Amino acid sequence: MAISWEDQGIVLAVRRFGEHDAIVTALTETQGRHAGIVKGGSGKKGRSVLQPGNLVKVWYRARLDEHLGTFTVEGLRPFAADAMQAADVLSGLSALCSMAEATLPEREPHAAVYRHTLHLLEHLGRPGWEAHYVLWELALLRDMGYGLDLTVCAATGTTEDLTHVSPRTGRAVCRAAAEPYAPRLLALPAFVRAENASTDNLAPADIIQGLALTGHFFETHIFKPQRQEMPASRARFVDRFRA
Repeated sequence: MAISWEDQGIVLAVRRFGEHDAIVTALTETQGRHAGIVKGGSGKKGRSVLQPGNLVKVWYRARLDEHLGTFTVEGLRPFAADAMQAADVLSGLSALCSMAEATLPEREPHAAVYRHTLHLLEHLGRPGWEAHYVLWELALLRDMGYGLDLTVCAATGTTEDLTHVSPRTGRAVCRAAAEPYAPRLLALPAFVRAENASTDNLAPADIIQGLALTGHFFETHIFKPQRQEMPASRARFVDRFRA
C-alpha cells in the first residue's frame, strides 16, 4: 500500500544522491524527523530552497512504509538566507540543524520540538537569540525524556537563589547548599531558571554556562550511550563565545 502525506518541515540536512538528486532530512510538524529523495535537488533551483534551516512545504510518497520515498518540496521561509548575513547567526543555525538531526529519532512525531525550533528560527539574529538557542536545547532534552528540574533546590527544598545543577541528577541546587561542592556542580545561569527572565544583553559567559549545562546532559544521556560525538558545528558555535 502506497504511503503519502503532506506537511510543513524545517530542512535539517541535504546530501547529494546521484548526479542530480538529493536526500533531504527535514523536521516535520506531524511526521517528525523524516528523510526523502528530492528529484533534481542538487540542481541550482533545488539548492536555493534546500538549505538547512529553511521552512518548506513537503509532499511525501513511498511504495512501502520501510522504503525511502520521494519528497516534493516548496519553499515557505528562507531562514538560511537571513542567517548568512552574520557569521555567528549562521553558526547557531548550523548547530541547531545538526543537533536536531543527531538526536531526534527518525519518523517519530515531536510536535513540541518542531514548535520550539520554528520559534528559534524566527528569533535568529534578534537581541537575545543566543539565549533562545540554549532554551531550545533545554526543550529538546525535555521532549526526549531528559528534562532538568530547575525549580527547587534538591538539598533544601527552597525555590530561591538557585545557582547550580547536579551533573548526576539534573536537579537545581541553591547557593548555600552548593558552596562546598561548587567545583563539581554545573553553573545555572539566571536566564535559564527564571520565568520570563530577560534574554537581552547577556554576557558571553552566561551563554557559555547555558551551553555547558545542556551539553553535559546531551553527552551523558544521548551521545555517549550511543558512542557518538557531539556535532562539530555545535562545538564551533560554543567556541565563538569562548573567543
